This record gives sequence, structure tokens and C-alpha cells, in this order.
Amino acid sequence: MNEFIFGDLLTPEQRLTHLQDQRLGVRHNYDLVPQAPQTGDEPLLSVTISLDKAVARVECVLSEPTTAVVPLTCQRLEWDGLNWRYLQVWQARLPAQPDDTVVRYQIWAYPEDGSRPIPAEDGATFSYYVAECRPPAWTAGAIVYQLLPDRFHPGTGRAWNEMDSLADISGGTLRGIIENLDYICELGFNCLWLNPFFPDDNTHHGYHATDYFGVNERLGTEADLRELVDLAHGRGLRLILDFVANHWSSQHESFQQARTDPHSPYRGWYYWIEWPDRYEAFFNLKELPKLNVDHPEVRRYLFDAARYWLDFGFDGFRLDHALGPTHDFWTAFRTAVKRHNPEAWIFGEAVGMPTTNLSYRGRFDGCLDFMLLQALRDTFAFNTMSVEAFDTFLRQHEQYFPTDFDRPCFLDNHDMNRFLWLARGDKRKLKLAALCQFTLKGQPIIYYGTEVGVYQLHDVTYPDGRNVMEESRLPMVWGEEQDENLRAHYRWLIQFRRAHPVLWRGARRTLQVNADEGTYVYERFDERGQAGKRIIVAMNLSDEPRYLTAVGQSFELAAWSGDVRVLSDE
Repeated sequence: MNEFIFGDLLTPEQRLTHLQDQRLGVRHNYDLVPQAPQTGDEPLLSVTISLDKAVARVECVLSEPTTAVVPLTCQRLEWDGLNWRYLQVWQARLPAQPDDTVVRYQIWAYPEDGSRPIPAEDGATFSYYVAECRPPAWTAGAIVYQLLPDRFHPGTGRAWNEMDSLADISGGTLRGIIENLDYICELGFNCLWLNPFFPDDNTHHGYHATDYFGVNERLGTEADLRELVDLAHGRGLRLILDFVANHWSSQHESFQQARTDPHSPYRGWYYWIEWPDRYEAFFNLKELPKLNVDHPEVRRYLFDAARYWLDFGFDGFRLDHALGPTHDFWTAFRTAVKRHNPEAWIFGEAVGMPTTNLSYRGRFDGCLDFMLLQALRDTFAFNTMSVEAFDTFLRQHEQYFPTDFDRPCFLDNHDMNRFLWLARGDKRKLKLAALCQFTLKGQPIIYYGTEVGVYQLHDVTYPDGRNVMEESRLPMVWGEEQDENLRAHYRWLIQFRRAHPVLWRGARRTLQVNADEGTYVYERFDERGQAGKRIIVAMNLSDEPRYLTAVGQSFELAAWSGDVRVLSDE
């Protein structure tokens, strides 16, 4: 990896430790086949056991929809080269359930010596929701614009605030977004993702929320938000709310009460190491206490908030730090959201391996595609991944994920360096990477300002080792400060994608790849074999002009440029 990407699997050492832990003790790791059981399925449940004592039996104890005990049988032994020991694989089939059923269970291993039974994953409750596992139809063609309300526009007659620090409040408002909906729609976006706008303890980004049912007064009023929602919908824009279930501000009223009153009913909402000053927190940030999302009242609060904003008019949620809450919580969250609005889109920020992403199948409609992000940046910005290696990755990546699991794709966001910074300001590389992004299947997400050349002052990783994400959150530029040529390129890409559904419905096939020349050609086509449009994408990722031919088409490509052809099979 060439750069900082927010998460806890950044280094080879972290990844090795993670993989070793996943195979020690009694582990289920949500190993179900199928991963998202449907009506009539009898899912195969697997458990691995690597202990220093022999196990006599393993049981799956169902608590919902009825109580029952399902015995597992030991199917085979495997050698675990990571931990240099044997492990057992135990399996059982769970009973089929009707649609709209939540199944909840625990797993226990009973040692032969009669000692205390050992629960899987330290006593975790596992669950799944029996329901159709398919994102809403409207999401396939979504093209998303992500913006931080504080950094987009202050509104007519107002200037940006003077800032002593990049972490200061810039002065963006909901009114500023409303007044620039035409800008967003003129580019062609059909979905708008808002970073949090809740009341908070004076942060520019909104992730330190103190109330999940209000609007931060520095951004505007509830009436402003209502106007934004109505006008956006009137222009064909869906709205996605950034939702944080893992933590909130230490200034939240419930936490303040829990810290000061030893008998507070809110004590159980948090994980106390030593009350009142030591508690679990998001990446050990004391101002962000971690929520006990398995507490019934915490769930009630969060689910009520989600339903509130769906009723307000939001069309779905981007789920922040999805790795924090338990899978059982997300099962319950999906159940609450989909029962309330089956057309709501929910996708998670799960910075991890593809196996981790897929563990949320049946809980989320999909996950942000961080693996593709790294490959795109390595290939187009850093030039450390050859076109041959990139093509191999794409083929395997596309094959690995099922078609019913969305993978929204992006080149940058608010927690990392902007792509243009990594490309050292070379807008040719940004244009070419965007061409690739917009001709792959995953829903493209554009971080505000990327489309007009918003830059940054310093790398997010400072010389002293600190990671300062504010470097990638400079205020949006307007008027003559915008790069009109770059904006026109994005406008064309968006309109082109919207005009050709094969880009988000069809398959992809490699036509030509030449690592020595740095050229790459692929096509997008209707995999059902129906006659229609074929899209040919040709790219030159080298510093020299290239001439190439593919499927009877000749391409003359300048350095770091691409071309697209529309062919008809009719």
C-alpha cells in the first residue's frame, strides 16, 4: 500500500495478526452458505475450533424465531499454517424459515473434560434476516455526489469564515446547498450523499453528534433541510444520509448523565472500563464514546432515528465505520429499515478484505469498494500497478462478488488524500482514472470538488506521523477558480453513463492489455446475449502516444488519455 487509508489493516503485521485471530478458539465468522438465506433455504453453518483441549460436542442454540438446539458434527481436520496447529471444522444445517423472519443464535463448544462450555466469538449473538437479498432497482444507475455541508457553499451574501486552522468551521450552510442544486443537477448527478448535519460539539465534519433528531443551527434550520429534500426530489435527486451507529459525541446528553449519575439508566449504553473516566471509544478518542449497540434502548434510539429520516424524505444511508457495531446489530438495522421502506439503499463503510465486505451480505445492500479504490490509485496515480496486474485484479474482483451486492466506487473521499494530490496535480491521470471508474459497474461516487480540481496544501500524513484528514477537506471553489475543462470532462462522463445502461447492467470483457506499452482495452456488453450497444474503452497509461487496434477500431491515444467507442450489434 502506497498511502494512508483509514482502517486497522494498514500494515502486513496487522493483517497477519487479524488472520491468525480469525482461526483461533471457537470461530464462526458468519460462515453460512448461502450467505444471505432466502425463503426455503437450509443454510449450512460452519464453525472452526482451534483449542488446547479436546471438544466433545458443538451446538447451535437458536433463540429466534423459536428456541431449539441444533447439534453440529465434525466434518474434517485442517492444518492451520498461520498458527501452526490443527483445527476442526464442524457443520450443521439450520432449518428453513419463511420470508421476513429474523433468525438469531449462539454457538457453544463443550470440552471433553467437562469444563465450562466455550462460546464462539466470546459469546456473540449471530443472526440473519430471511428476505430478498437485492438492492432497490433504482440504485443500479445511481451516480453519487458526496459533500460536507460545512465545506460546500456558505450561501448568497455570505463569505467563507476566516480560519486559523483547517479544523475550524468554514461556514457552509444548507442554504448554500439549496442554491447550488442546479450546479449538481446540471452535471447530471442523480444522488446526493450528505455527510452528517446533526447538532454536534462544534466540529466542521459533523461526526461528533449530540442529537440524531435535529439540524445543526450553524448549517440552518429543519425548514431549510425540508426545502432541500423537496427541491432535490423535484429535480430527480435521491438523498443519502451519513449515519453513524458506532459512536457519538461525549457531549451527548445520555453520556453526560451516564458519567455523572452512578444510577443512570444510560450507564448500560456504553462500555465502561473503569467508571466514570475510562471507557471504550472510537479509535481511543475520548470525545467519541463507543455505543453498546446490543443494548435494547440504544437500538430503539438508533432505529427510531433511521425511521425518522426516512420519513423526512431521505432515500437511504451510508453507514459510517460499519466494522464497529456487531453483525447482529446490522441484521436488526436492516430489518427495521427495510420493513419501513423497502426502497431504502443502505451501504456500509467497511474498510477491510473482500471476505469482510461479503460478511455483510444480507445486512447491507453493498459496501464501499475500498479494494478497487486502492487498485485505481495504485494504477493511475502512483503507477505502481501495471495495467496487466490491474486487469487481473479487476477480473478476479468482479468474479468474487455476487451481482446482488453493490460496490459503490470512488477515487477519494474526506478521510484520505485527494486523488489529484497523489497524482501531483496531473489532471490527465485524474481524467483517465475517472473514465475507468465511470465505465465499471459499481455506482460512481464523486467527492465534492474533485470534478473541478480542488486540491490540498499538504499530504494528510504529516512528517511527525499524524494523519490530518482536514487537508483533503478544503472549501469548495466556485466561479473562475474552477477548472472548467475538468468539470466538462466529468459532465460528459456522467451524461455518457446515464445514456448507456449497459455500463451498470452489463458484463465486462478484456480485449487487450499490454504492460510494456501501458495500454488497456476492454468492452462492456449485454451478457444476456441480446443485441444492443457495446462500449469499447481504450486507455493509454504511459508517457508516450500510442496507436492500437481492437475489434476493428483504431485508437490514437495521447499520453495518459483514453477514448470510448459505442458500437451496435443490431
